[in-house]
Parts: sequence; structure tokens; C-alpha cells
Amino acid sequence: MSVSRQSSFEVRVPASTANMGAGFDCLGLALEMYLSVRATVLSVPGARTRARSRGVRGTSELPSTPEQNLIFRAMRHTADREEFELPRVRLAVQNEIPVAGGLGSSAAATVAGIALSFAVTGRPISKDATLRYATEMEGHPDNVAAALLGGLVVTFTRNDGTVAAVRKQWPKVIRLIVVTPSLKLETKKSRAVLPPMIPRADAVHNLQRSALFIASLEERRYDLLWDAMQDRLHQTARQVLIPGLAEVLALPRVPGLLGVALSGAGPSVIALATGRYDEIGKAIAQCFDRHGLSTTVRILEAAQEGLTSTQKYVSQK
Repeated sequence: MSVSRQSSFEVRVPASTANMGAGFDCLGLALEMYLSVRATVLSVPGARTRARSRGVRGTSELPSTPEQNLIFRAMRHTADREEFELPRVRLAVQNEIPVAGGLGSSAAATVAGIALSFAVTGRPISKDATLRYATEMEGHPDNVAAALLGGLVVTFTRNDGTVAAVRKQWPKVIRLIVVTPSLKLETKKSRAVLPPMIPRADAVHNLQRSALFIASLEERRYDLLWDAMQDRLHQTARQVLIPGLAEVLALPRVPGLLGVALSGAGPSVIALATGRYDEIGKAIAQCFDRHGLSTTVRILEAAQEGLTSTQKYVSQK
């Protein structure tokens, strides 16, 4: 009986939260909750590309067919842009990130697919290309940059479509309380409610506070983060889609709580805190409970490391 060795590549990508209140489409933070994908190159003639997914409840709904699976679509997008041919692969997916929860599940899947596209064709993973192709697919760079690089990222897109990201270390003293109501909300729907035009005063308000957010972290003026996370561009408009969000954003300051914001397009909410995590998480959850929405409360660290990849060999009889 002959035994062959097939290449297997594994990537791990963190979840992420975006905007941090005022930093709409430019601030992102990686979270210690992960999507892991192993791609095994299939050398058997006629083998079919397929996927198998596992995850905790509410996280594993990643379709198995290439036409529907976002990881496969990202692999194909990269192959088309780079003009190379993909081999047949089998994907094994382990996912901890809630789907359509505002915690970067699609960004993680996209980054994973792009990285695997390079890996299974024997090419080094290009972070610049990964950032650009992922932004092309996602439409904005904040979540994908955080998933790729880890830590806190500040991102922007140039006129020619290229994307740049500056990574900053997140202070370990600040933890993230993530409260996810039992409500799925697609980013497309959440973006559709945003106004096409905004007053100048609102634009200036957010510019000031997104700059203040970075300055507050740099100078360890964590007392200013509450003001820095106040938003006028997107959170108010999205309250109509997320029952309980208005009450969450109106919660008073309490010891240990540094700020509260909608996580990305929602419906999850994040709170930055240095203590009283259970108490703060319970207060946020109660806002959703009053509207008949059950919640999952997670207390997370920021993920200081983004995408990681390894290569292995699998023996096939």
C-alpha cells in the first residue's frame, strides 16, 4: 500500500471590531476570538473542492460549496487578480466568530481565503496584496487590516485604490466587553440606513474625536476615551435596526467603564473597561433583554497578533 504526502496549510485569523465609536471606516481592533482554516491540496484525479465547518452555536454557518463559501470566493478573487490557477483543496474550518454579528466574521474569512490562495500555490503571503484584495471584497479596510495585522489599526484608501494601515499596540490594561444580541444584521442592510449627506458640524465632531481616541491611548489619558468614542455619523441611524442600542449608548459612566460603542455595523456592542467587567456586561445585556433579545456576553483581550500561517504535510493512503 503506497502512502503519499499532501501539503496542508493552516491559517488563523482573529475577530475584529471597527469604528470604536467616532472612527468610522478607519479604526479597527483585533480581538482574541478566531477563525482557523486548514486547506489540504488534493492530488487525487477528479477530487472535488469542498469545505467542512465546525464552531460554537451561531458561528459555524459557513457554506460548504465553493460558489457560496466566502473563503473559497476570496481564494478565487486572489487567483484572478494574481492570474494564477488554484489547485483543488479540502477546507477544514473551525470558527469562533459569530456570523453577521459585527465582529469581523466576513473580514476574517476573506483574509483567510486570500492568504490560503497564496499558500496553496507555493507563493509567499503578501500582506500588501492581502490588504488590498480584502478591501476590494469588503468595501472598507478597518476590519480586514485588524484581522491581518492585529492590534489597533488606523487605515485609509488612496485615490488609486491602494490601502495603507498603521498598526499600534493596544494597552493590556484595557479589556473589551462584547455583548452580542440574538439578532443577525448584515453589513449591507446596516449601511443602507446611513444618510448620504452629513452636516459639517457632525463631520468635525467625528474628526476631533477619532484623533482624540489615538491621542488618548498614546498619552494614557484613558479618562478621555469616553468623549473620544462619541459619534454623530452612524450609530444614531442604526438604532432603528437594533432594539436596545439607544439605551446602551445612553448608559451613564461608572467606575471601570471607559466607553461604549456599536461594534462595526452591529448588532454587537463593545465596551472598553479596566474593571467591573461582569457588572458592565450585565448592564448592557439588560438593555437588549428589555426588548426581548437574549445576549451573549464575552470578556476579551485585544489580539496583538493578526494572521498567522503554518504548513504541514498530511499522509494519504
